[in-house]
Amino acid sequence: MASIRRPHSPAKSHHLLRHQHPFASSSPPSSPLRHSSSASSPRHHHAGTTSLPHPFLFFTRRPLPRFAAFFLLGSFIGLLHFLSHLPLRPHLPVPPNASSSQLNQLQPQQLPPTPHPQQLPDSGSGGADEHGDKLLIVITPTRARASQAYYLSRMGQTLRLVRPPVLWVVVEAGKPTPEAALALRHTAIMHRYVGCCEKINASASSSIDYRPHQMNAGLEVVENHRLDGLVYFADEEGVYSLQLFDRLRQIRRFGTWPVPVISDGGNAAVLEGPVCKQNQVVGWHTSGEGNKLQRFHVAMSGFAFNSTMLWDSKLRSHLAWNSIRHPEMVEQGFQGTTFVEQLVEDESQMEGIPADCSQIMNWHVPFGSESLVYPKGWRVATNLDVLIPLK
Repeated sequence: MASIRRPHSPAKSHHLLRHQHPFASSSPPSSPLRHSSSASSPRHHHAGTTSLPHPFLFFTRRPLPRFAAFFLLGSFIGLLHFLSHLPLRPHLPVPPNASSSQLNQLQPQQLPPTPHPQQLPDSGSGGADEHGDKLLIVITPTRARASQAYYLSRMGQTLRLVRPPVLWVVVEAGKPTPEAALALRHTAIMHRYVGCCEKINASASSSIDYRPHQMNAGLEVVENHRLDGLVYFADEEGVYSLQLFDRLRQIRRFGTWPVPVISDGGNAAVLEGPVCKQNQVVGWHTSGEGNKLQRFHVAMSGFAFNSTMLWDSKLRSHLAWNSIRHPEMVEQGFQGTTFVEQLVEDESQMEGIPADCSQIMNWHVPFGSESLVYPKGWRVATNLDVLIPLK
């Protein structure tokens, strides 16, 4: 018997072709006859009337070309922003034998920036430089008088020879003066110059002891900025050796050493400080019966301590429950021991430097040993009365 094959309808064959061919159109046919007629007679249509897709659809339907287009656009915008911040003139290296007129022709942005002398070190760095040296914080009280420039310059030249990092906190009794600020800038040392005690007229009487107020102002600078280092109170009239500042960096918590104190007349010197045995404090040097009432016989320039003891209560004595400051209403001979009692409890918490405390590393000059009048601007306004002519 002959088999009869019924061909598929045009609509069904087109439907199977659409699902089997990957490039078939996904739009549903509106009518089987329309698609059959259009498929059977494509030659009746002209090429100019064929509808083409929009060019923008090429970027919207393909993710890779779209990503490339936006990447190139962003790169072009970033390049324009970078070119807009370039200097107008190229960088010109300064010749070694250039004159001052040639340097003035350079733009200011071409010259290397210089660090500000009063810029404080970063507290997050731990107070140490690249060589691992601890930061030395030297607090110096000063007052406006005729010999202030001499003392500040001498102290600055000493600190200039010390291995950095060193921060010099200079506290003026009253408002800061332009003469002292100029002398500090000439020392080229990282410093902080602040004023204190404006109500105290330091130039009127030299008997007023305003140093506790000044040293407390220096401690506030250290505590407010959380400067991690070793705090040392250095009077501008004192004499210091470079070995002292090298020994200060060996202190872990609290260190002390003997200091010879020159008498007011300058004819004798009294040793004041600890008696040590293998870096352990076992006694004290005393002079006179009145000094026996002190708990710790230390000179104000004869000890240094870690700055973290100012805000970390675990590193200091249990007697100090508040901020550690110099007592302002205590007699002058008891100021040192009263301040030290806030840091340590007994001699077991002290470190004697150097070994056996047998070296003299600094000398203390009494405060107020001068009677000179402070001239304005450190200059004498009148000339000498007697003139000797040159022959």
